[in-house]
Amino acid sequence: MKDKALIIFILLSIFCFNNCKNQDHFPINKDRLIIIDTIPLKKVNNTKWNANKATQIGMHKIDSTVEKFQSLKRQDFKNLGALLSKETSAIVKNCDMTGEAHDQLHLVLVPILEQILVLKEDHDITDKNTAVKNIENLVEAYFQYFNY
Repeated sequence: MKDKALIIFILLSIFCFNNCKNQDHFPINKDRLIIIDTIPLKKVNNTKWNANKATQIGMHKIDSTVEKFQSLKRQDFKNLGALLSKETSAIVKNCDMTGEAHDQLHLVLVPILEQILVLKEDHDITDKNTAVKNIENLVEAYFQYFNY
């Protein structure tokens, strides 16, 4: 089951990396949040999705890592990208979520992975700062739409 989920995640990631447009801001105070072009992140009956423990821990680590990076006004974006890659890899490796909640989680994780690539690759400082802000917005969206 994990292999199937990983394959689906990889295929979705490839699709999104090739077809998604970077967005500088995600409106996070709406019932339906557009994360990947036209695919909405949504709640069912205004109820948050249940995430597994590993995902919740990983998202808290991503949140605190980005928050610390921002508060210290650091500029080592490649290191930040490496730290965030480690956390997203742990989330994927330990994911046992299924169904619609799992699919909704991908709508947050895939764009985070895309933004991490911007941090790790050779982009200008403006793009990297935008990527950090986008990750902050995506993490905030995660906590608005998921709980443990």
